[in-house]
Amino acid sequence: MEEFFEPSLFQKPFLSAVIVAAGSSVRMGGEDKIFIPISGIPVVARSLLAYENCGDVSEIVVVTKENSIGKIEELAKEYGIKKLKAVVPGGSTRAESVKNGVFAVSAEADFVAIHDGARPLILPEDISRCAHDAFRCGGAVLAVPVTDTIKYGKKNGFVEYTPAREKLFAAQTPQIFDLTVYKTAMERAFRELSDCTDDSRIFENDARKVFLTPGKRYNIKITSPEDVLIAEALLKGRDSE
Repeated sequence: MEEFFEPSLFQKPFLSAVIVAAGSSVRMGGEDKIFIPISGIPVVARSLLAYENCGDVSEIVVVTKENSIGKIEELAKEYGIKKLKAVVPGGSTRAESVKNGVFAVSAEADFVAIHDGARPLILPEDISRCAHDAFRCGGAVLAVPVTDTIKYGKKNGFVEYTPAREKLFAAQTPQIFDLTVYKTAMERAFRELSDCTDDSRIFENDARKVFLTPGKRYNIKITSPEDVLIAEALLKGRDSE
């Protein structure tokens, strides 16, 4: 039977955020996407500001490329990021980068929130909703229902089957987990899931349940030049509401 607890009955959990910003930006034509401005503010700075302004987050660790560490630290000073604990180098895969970040959080941390640095439109209230579900359930991820029909394809190019759309969700970040449990699950699964691009899969692989916190469609990931235009349009529309 799953164990649940009501956070209000306990001291507020210490939540560490690990912002992963160590990607290769291949689809951006070589330009490092985390430093591209979205309405004047760099992508990673927007992600940092959301976690800085979230009352449930106690500290921030950024994982980035070795040659970008200084630039991240400069941006943190420029935008008043006081929760920044460390900026650490990433690994050769996303899974290795996440592991580097997770093992750099404070010893007193209870939960860890893993976030794509290239999701700059996340809001503090989105983080808090996911955090409160994680505090209650042990693990939670922001997710939105899939609106397109999904086809599962064979290697020969033909459709193998069509899964039921009403059961499909697109995972976003943050993905938030009990830190002790996640570290243990990560160590057990690291070799098997070394190419894993979804953090909750580590938790699921350890027979742990993950709660789907309703996300927002504006929480897009910047992966191509078109996404920059979309993000700016979404930001403009959101700010005018």
